[in-house]
Amino acid sequence: MTMTAAEVSTIKMPRHVAIIMDGNGRWAKLRGKRRTFGHKAGAEAVRAAVQFARKKGIESLTLFAFSSENWKRPEQEVSVLMELFMTVLKREVKKLHKHNVRLRIVGDKSAFSARLQKQMLEAETLTAENTALNLNIAANYGGRWDIVQATQKLATEVKAGRLEPTAITETMLAEQLELADQPIPDLLIRTGGEHRISNFLLWQLAYAEFYFSKVLWPDFDDREFAAAIADFSCRERRFGLTSEQLQQAILDTDVTTGE
Repeated sequence: MTMTAAEVSTIKMPRHVAIIMDGNGRWAKLRGKRRTFGHKAGAEAVRAAVQFARKKGIESLTLFAFSSENWKRPEQEVSVLMELFMTVLKREVKKLHKHNVRLRIVGDKSAFSARLQKQMLEAETLTAENTALNLNIAANYGGRWDIVQATQKLATEVKAGRLEPTAITETMLAEQLELADQPIPDLLIRTGGEHRISNFLLWQLAYAEFYFSKVLWPDFDDREFAAAIADFSCRERRFGLTSEQLQQAILDTDVTTGE
């Protein structure tokens, strides 16, 4: 199914889209360039994705920028990524604020330089009250780390005698995870042709719809984003129910609301 960016406005929108931005290095290699060239081009695709999400009324957009495993990459590439992060923050944060976008950096920020941590905090503080779009940048993030840090918070409460281990529920654990204050992701998009989630939002993606695109991230534009949304809109999301149960629930809702 192929739809244009204009047509996508008439179909069902996910509240929260998460994207694994894969393919920067391969995109650069195809052009005879260094991997870092691809990362810089990928930053432009981020800008386009943010504009698309805001324009279409998506509540939250979470982008996997740098995983906890990415520190294993060549030192020069990591260094360039850190400098690119700094540059993009400086260049874009005022624009995000102007367009009412709230910026959050999610992940273990303690591994970053003091200078970068300070810049992250300033960007988050400036945009904290904005409401048009929640833009979450996952940096030094891992899904397993997220679950562990949430568990540690609950363990601290147990140790202090304020919580019984048997009283811990899924809801309590979920409340300690990153992005707990936002809708859970409805749609995960991964570019670059790979078919895995690479330790990204492991808990939060339990019932998300997955969309895998062969397009390398720097070439991911409005048309590709629209195609992912169109595919999502065609899916029946049952959350463990049968199709018949889901249909009945929809009917019951219509009766209750008078629609």
